[in-house]
Amino acid sequence: MGKYKIVAIIGTRPEAIKMAPIISLFKKDKNIQLITISTGQHKELLKPIFKLFKIKPDIELDIMKENQSLVDIQNNVLTKTYKELSEIRPDLLLVQGDTSTVLASSLAAFYLKIPIGHVEAGLRTNDIYDPFPEEMNRLLVSGLATLHFCPTKLSKDNLGKENIKKNTFITGNTVIDSLLILSKTIKNKPSGLTKNILLTCHRRENFGKSIEEIFDTILEIAKERKDVNFIYPVHPNPNVKNLAKEKLSNVENIKLIEPLDYLDFVKAMKDSYIILTDSGGVQEEAPALGKPVLILRENTERPEAVSCGVAKIVGHNKNKIKKEIYKLLDNKEYYKSVAKGVSPYGDGKASQKIKKIVINFLDSKKQK
Repeated sequence: MGKYKIVAIIGTRPEAIKMAPIISLFKKDKNIQLITISTGQHKELLKPIFKLFKIKPDIELDIMKENQSLVDIQNNVLTKTYKELSEIRPDLLLVQGDTSTVLASSLAAFYLKIPIGHVEAGLRTNDIYDPFPEEMNRLLVSGLATLHFCPTKLSKDNLGKENIKKNTFITGNTVIDSLLILSKTIKNKPSGLTKNILLTCHRRENFGKSIEEIFDTILEIAKERKDVNFIYPVHPNPNVKNLAKEKLSNVENIKLIEPLDYLDFVKAMKDSYIILTDSGGVQEEAPALGKPVLILRENTERPEAVSCGVAKIVGHNKNKIKKEIYKLLDNKEYYKSVAKGVSPYGDGKASQKIKKIVINFLDSKKQK
């Protein structure tokens, strides 16, 4: 048995991707007994990630229900993680990001007086409804966490403004660790005359009128520009899937496909010319691969890529989306200035830094 008992909790696909290198590193240390809990918030989307990174959860909570509400998720995760944590009594709970799983499990740990290590801490848009509910989840978890692993100086500064200054560390983002490990195994595909535009669009705050406007814009561009292919791995949420089928089906240069496993998604990013997304993780991954990112949101908690000039916020405004896509397609010098492979989110060694901080913290705690 390890000297220290640590629980890593995962609920969604992005959490699994970003926790994978940490889990792998901690599992190799004989002084650590790492217990991985999967809540199953993204049940089907988690399986291929676990397989890819060779993660076998020690405990599966299986909270997923059809058409579950945010309240359902919070209640189920809180109740079930409280039960597991009260039996395991770990020295530390590791959580990642801003999901309902992260907030509910952190609350359970707080009730049991278990220290919490928050991976990807300090991201802010300063609008509690954008992204929803993630922005408020982050704020609340920051108030509960003991160790704050910030991906950038800006995220650490955000915590400082909220008077959270103790145990805040700049580590980089673990998604770059995962991305660089996998991208080394992928060969670049020769680009042809047709340019691929990879689309991901699934965020809750875009449901309704916003996503309709985005899809209408995609349809318009596809009809005007036969030199592009839109590749859209459609999220299984009915609010997205049904509308995508209604609006974008049967168009020759729009490919609606099933969600990709992470390795295939990394391949799709590498093969793309432009990436159009409302995803948080893609905003971190694409710049590291030298791909221009257009952000389908009014706000981003990851402004570093925008500041570096490798990403641009276009929201759901048709004119903005079209203007930026056409500029990237038609202006080679502009494209080169955006596709410059700058990663403001780390050097691929975030997991190593986090592990060192965790061990130092637990050692010092033990000596007291």
